[in-house]
Amino acid sequence: MKKAWEREYELFQNAKPVVLEEDEQGWLFSEQIEKMDDIFLSMKWWSNVPGSNAPERVIIAAIADMGNMGYDVSEAEKLIDEGLKYFEKKDFVSLNRITCRIWNILNNAKPIPGHPSLQYRVYDNFEKYLEDIDPVFPERNINKDEEEFFKRTYFGWLAQIVGGAFGTALEGYTTENIRAAFGEVYDYVRKPNTYNDDITYEIAFLKALERKGRDLRSEDIAEEWVALIPFAWSAEEWAIKNIKMGIYPPESGYLHNPYREWIGAQMRGAICGMVAPGRPLLAARLAFIDGVVSHFNNGVIGEIFNAVMTSLAYCINDVREILELTINHYIPKKSEYYTVVAEALTVCKKHSDWEKAWEEIIKKYEHYNWIHAYPNAASEVVSLWFGKNSFDETMHISGMAGYDVDCNAAQIATILGIINQEEALSEKWTKPIGDVLKTYVRAHKTISIRELAKYTVKLAKLFD
Repeated sequence: MKKAWEREYELFQNAKPVVLEEDEQGWLFSEQIEKMDDIFLSMKWWSNVPGSNAPERVIIAAIADMGNMGYDVSEAEKLIDEGLKYFEKKDFVSLNRITCRIWNILNNAKPIPGHPSLQYRVYDNFEKYLEDIDPVFPERNINKDEEEFFKRTYFGWLAQIVGGAFGTALEGYTTENIRAAFGEVYDYVRKPNTYNDDITYEIAFLKALERKGRDLRSEDIAEEWVALIPFAWSAEEWAIKNIKMGIYPPESGYLHNPYREWIGAQMRGAICGMVAPGRPLLAARLAFIDGVVSHFNNGVIGEIFNAVMTSLAYCINDVREILELTINHYIPKKSEYYTVVAEALTVCKKHSDWEKAWEEIIKKYEHYNWIHAYPNAASEVVSLWFGKNSFDETMHISGMAGYDVDCNAAQIATILGIINQEEALSEKWTKPIGDVLKTYVRAHKTISIRELAKYTVKLAKLFD
């Protein structure tokens, strides 16, 4: 095998000089590259969410959430007004300087002594997670050759895609503003489509599982991300940048990643439960393996939360029982995440009306961005508890609660699809979707939902 230097020396030795015309020299591309760079820089200071058009300023949100995690961000906060001024003026020279200064401050931010969020245990490996849970549910080996398993998995997928399509038009808004715009939401508010970044990562998980089987590692999922996913945002964007620089999990999930406790891992937990039906501990392990690619600690526990609930849905038909079992036995009580979902459950039990419970809960999380895992985990608890086993009512509550609706609705819809199968989904939900899932995944732009379910069943058998 030739050494690297030999290959490059051979290339250099064989290069023959040529004379290029001006338009052949390659410099004209620099102007296009500059425009693209300016667009991506601007998007950090202001962008509109695809699907709902909700406004977001992810660099300011990054500062806020580093602060929420217990780090001193006061120096970064001092730069916000200056950055907004440069953004408004389209002064990209100055905006570049101040943006990288903010990232540098966040990367080097110091913990605030005594900050409440720093008093909880950090779960940076799966063994620590196992130490602090009480897995009482007996792991079951479900017969995956039976038609019943395929049906549950198919309707789980169909429900997830419906929930995502329903929520995409509503994400990024409050209950009050959703009601003012649409009234009480019980249906799609516009013609739905299936484009959704949540499912993108679940497909990548399945492709990595197909390649590596039971030996699946976080590194395998990371490589599938960069192979299949051309564009990412917030936590996943930073993770993919890290991976492309050769920084693999778990470092890819937390290094230079201020969004590491946002919803990005929580929004893809369902697939781990679908390939580990009736085996919540296996689902939790797979969720941890997947979660650390882009998230850390509470962000990863968010993926475990949805993975365990989805796994249990193959054996338990009562969503309230699933909620209580998951929160009380599979979320570590020394984590900050536990305080979020446990308190949400307690508040739900105090009220007979979902909105009164939601108003009490969400006040506590007003300093968290609408894409953070915490308020959205609380929304899932409220929606499942008060929706009981009704798909329509659960979607109604999830939609009206606002925040990151597509992620929340898709995950909890999967649970109801698995439990109730065809009874969960009326034609008003399924007819506009049909059997076609459209994505922006390389080489998988159009997927049959039925074939996706068959593929999931095949991969679930790897763990028999």
